[in-house]
Amino acid sequence: MRTKLRLAALTGMAVFVFSACSSPKEEAKPVDMEKLKVEIQAMEDAFAAGEKAKDAGAVAAYYAEDAVSYSRNKAPSVGKAAIKESIAKGIAEDTTGQVNVYKVVDLFADGNLVVEIGSWTTTGTDGTPKDNGHYMSLFQQRDGKYVCIRDMNVSSNPAKK
Repeated sequence: MRTKLRLAALTGMAVFVFSACSSPKEEAKPVDMEKLKVEIQAMEDAFAAGEKAKDAGAVAAYYAEDAVSYSRNKAPSVGKAAIKESIAKGIAEDTTGQVNVYKVVDLFADGNLVVEIGSWTTTGTDGTPKDNGHYMSLFQQRDGKYVCIRDMNVSSNPAKK
C-alpha cells in the first residue's frame, strides 16, 4: 500500500513539475490592420506597375512558388513559373495599352494568413474605363513577407458575345 502511495505521490509531483516548467502558450499578436492595408496596397501597386511596364517577372513577384491563380476563361495556373508564363503570354498578346488599377477594399487577417478583397479597373490609353471587377487574394507570411498563395478575379461586366 505504501508503495502505491509513494508511486502516486511521485507521479503527481512529476506532473506538477513538468506542467510548471512548460512555457506558456504564445498569444497571437494583434495585427495592425492599417499598416497591413498599406503593405498589401503597395503589393497591388507593384503588380499594376509590372503590368504597365510589361514585365512578367515584376508581376510574378507577387506570388509564392507554390501559388495557384484562378483567372477568367482559362484553367488555373499552378506554381509561380506557370503564373509567370501566363502573365508573359497575356503581356505579349496585349496591343491595347490599357492600364489596370487595383484597390484594397477589405482585409481579414488571422495569424500569418490574410484574405484581401479588392476591386480592379481597366482604363484605355485615354483614361476611359474599359472594364472593372473584383478579386480575392490569399496571402501567407513567409520569412517576414506576405506572398500571394491563391487568387481569383471576376469581371463585373457581362461577358461579350
